[in-house]
Amino acid sequence: MTGSQHDDRDTMEVIAPLPRISIQVFTETEGVISVIQQACNDRRMSKAHVKIQTGGAAAAVEAYRNAPTPNVIMIESRASATTLLGHLDELAAFCDEGTRVIVIGHANDVVLYRELLRRGVSDYIIAPMNPLDVVRSLSEQFGVASGNAVGKTIAVLGARGGVGASTIAHNLAFSIVQEIDLATLIVDFDLPFGTAGLDFNQDPMTGLADAVAEPERVDSTMIDRLIVPCSDKLSLLAAPSTLDKTYDFQFRNYEPVLDLLRNTAPFIVYDMPHLWCDWYKRVLQTADEVVIVAEPDLSNLRNAKNLVDALTAMRKHDRKPHLVLNQVGIPKRPEIATAEFAAALEIEPLAIIPFDPQLFGTAANNGQMLAEVQARHKASEAFPPLVQVLTGRMDKAPAKRSSPVAMLEPLLSKLTRKRA
Repeated sequence: MTGSQHDDRDTMEVIAPLPRISIQVFTETEGVISVIQQACNDRRMSKAHVKIQTGGAAAAVEAYRNAPTPNVIMIESRASATTLLGHLDELAAFCDEGTRVIVIGHANDVVLYRELLRRGVSDYIIAPMNPLDVVRSLSEQFGVASGNAVGKTIAVLGARGGVGASTIAHNLAFSIVQEIDLATLIVDFDLPFGTAGLDFNQDPMTGLADAVAEPERVDSTMIDRLIVPCSDKLSLLAAPSTLDKTYDFQFRNYEPVLDLLRNTAPFIVYDMPHLWCDWYKRVLQTADEVVIVAEPDLSNLRNAKNLVDALTAMRKHDRKPHLVLNQVGIPKRPEIATAEFAAALEIEPLAIIPFDPQLFGTAANNGQMLAEVQARHKASEAFPPLVQVLTGRMDKAPAKRSSPVAMLEPLLSKLTRKRA
């Protein structure tokens, strides 16, 4: 049975998007109608066609006496168990093969739940519920293609060009492999100017552009052929980074690729360019987590605020975008204080990465990650906590600067024990 409890865990779990299916909902109360309407606006429901009408189970029986049934019939019922089961038995005589039935009930009744399962009902949702209960139930029926595990997608973008969003994305993917030892894929969406290949010392002749150029031919075999291994568990779907053609693609070109990528690895990191267009917005809308990389100045603050507002509106049932402050502490540059930057966005930064041209320049020129150049550097040490939050391995915790007192705490505790 699907309950109505809703907490921050709902926004951390990976709920797979639904394919193009038809859903007919038969309701009895205004509350359920409102929740279904909110669920329809969820990013994972963008392909589904949903029709809502009143009347409950009795209306469903009448609707399909002489009409084909959709992929899913959702029925709200406040009737007794006997009446509900009678309607479902009658409806079963008209249901086409493959139609799933989900019941929304108002009684937490285990006996009823068992009877519903025995009759082939796919799920029983207990009202009151929230929109994610509905999306989750539908996703469990249709959201995982061919029974494969669904990878978690993390989109990384810059509040402004040149803030180091690609560097953060690449080091994040590298750190996921290092910290939790799970396969991770980097997807470079900057088709003309992508740097993922350079950062990992790769020069693939094929990549993402080949897939989105011919979406009708894209399948898992083609994706596997285009992906380049960078290490045992880290792989790359690169950008061509050439200007011999333009890449004026629509979202329909990217859509089948995005669906297939979810089955390639447990974690997929999107390296997003600095753009704002239809396909770009819709790729961000499909991501499970979004990370905005910014520098602490006024233009970054304005752009980050606009991005947070736009993404929050597009992703109503997801967590707010995360914030990473990069290149903090450039000498002689006036900067907005971290606390002020965070307060304006109402988001605490997950990482505050110091400016160090020597470290970042060496890593870029050598095709290495920061931890490979200097693992104990503050910039390198910012990534493990970032990985833990974005992969759901720990609760969200704001980034903190090291203070002299914090650095002395182990020594002070030893002195205290000796005195005791």
